[in-house]
Amino acid sequence: MINVLIVDDQDLVRFGLRTLIDNEDDLACVGEAADGLGALEAATRTRPDIVLMDVRMPGIDGLEATRRITADPELAETRIIVLTTFEHDQYVFDALRHGASGFLLKDTSPADLLRAIRTVAGGGALMSPSVTRTLVREFVTLAPRATTPHPQLRTLTDREREIMVLAAEGLANHEIAERLGISVATARTHVGRAMIKLGARDRAQLVVFAYQSGLIA
Repeated sequence: MINVLIVDDQDLVRFGLRTLIDNEDDLACVGEAADGLGALEAATRTRPDIVLMDVRMPGIDGLEATRRITADPELAETRIIVLTTFEHDQYVFDALRHGASGFLLKDTSPADLLRAIRTVAGGGALMSPSVTRTLVREFVTLAPRATTPHPQLRTLTDREREIMVLAAEGLANHEIAERLGISVATARTHVGRAMIKLGARDRAQLVVFAYQSGLIA
């Protein structure tokens, strides 16, 4: 069973998400919260597998709640999916940087939302690498950034750094393997090692680190 916590300041949104989730045999809504403080309390109490996190909320917003949840070692297994209205929300890039496993538009279809929950709960990427790159680039463009190399970047081998760049450019593991003439398993291993060394919770955050470190223009 995949346990889901819903965080949104709109009652109707929470009701709709709960109804959708509770109608699935393998999903269960274990709690709701209307703001960031409520999200922290509910996450600590229920220890959900997935948090569906709104960003724009009164008080502590979804960005700060995401940062606090992902920083809590007791919630290391909890994954956060940010729900956003893309064209108005400037916080998604920071949400990814602080450990969110990805994000979805609020007008995402119910089937795609359910698929995303199951994918992330199973340890997979929320979105394809190319989509991740496109969306992160949008936020980099909207909010000019200062290049700050990750403090652990120097611990990467040349191959790991090369593969990190290719991942950030939107290549999937099989495409990285084709580009470099290596096996898919080897590509996956190098991506995994880069994530471990840099402390990236998932591939989306690895992409963010590559942009922040100036590896991608």
